[in-house]
Amino acid sequence: MNIVVLVKQVPDTATERKLSDADKTLDRAASDGVINELDEYAIEEALLLKEKHGGEVTILTMGPDQATDSIRKALSMGADKAVFVNDDALHGSDALQTAYALAQALGTLEFDLVVLGSESTDARTGVVGAALAEYLGLPQLTLAGKVDIDGTAVKIQRQTDYGYDVVEAQLPAVVSVVEKINEPRYPSFKLIMQAKKKPVDKKSAADAGIDAGKVGLANATTETVDFAPAPPRAAGTIVKDEGDGGAKLADFLSEKKFV
Repeated sequence: MNIVVLVKQVPDTATERKLSDADKTLDRAASDGVINELDEYAIEEALLLKEKHGGEVTILTMGPDQATDSIRKALSMGADKAVFVNDDALHGSDALQTAYALAQALGTLEFDLVVLGSESTDARTGVVGAALAEYLGLPQLTLAGKVDIDGTAVKIQRQTDYGYDVVEAQLPAVVSVVEKINEPRYPSFKLIMQAKKKPVDKKSAADAGIDAGKVGLANATTETVDFAPAPPRAAGTIVKDEGDGGAKLADFLSEKKFV
């Protein structure tokens, strides 16, 4: 079984994230880059499926030069190889353009299953998996908390407010996962050293079959018109209970339209 895991490098949530004044896109050089947290769960799930069913795991990343650090981290977890789509023409691509570009890149690979995190911590659109499946013409199984392969079918379990759903589709398919699905492994020193020798196939947009006229900031389907720093938090209201604390609290909640 050939499994492709989509991995995105995102700014570390522990650092301040900034937008560029020049083009209003995320300034990825302004903060440390890390693997998107949910993508680590996707990598782990792919490795577990490989251990059970055989095959290989390929990492597919689209991003700037510094994304190589996240690729090596993914390889050190146990993935076999990686494809890195790196081109200035992709800068500023929105979620739908990203899905298109990844679909084109996947068209150059052989795969039975595509696995990705359900959303990224930088944009949190949560739509790339669904849009990718649409571009590929494949079934999508989203928000998976459990994944099983049975012959030529993939079955997932998705938690809901009323219990859980079980969804099944024929392979090939696209599956997005949530954090409760597993516990990502920590790379051993041996795997970290081995990762340095694993192949990373770097592709331009043209190499991946991506039409440059359909990606990038100038062709984006969404636009950031303006942005401003978050306002400082105001001091809280202290309610002194002098026998009427309950009434004061009720009035405060009513004023704020909480009740």
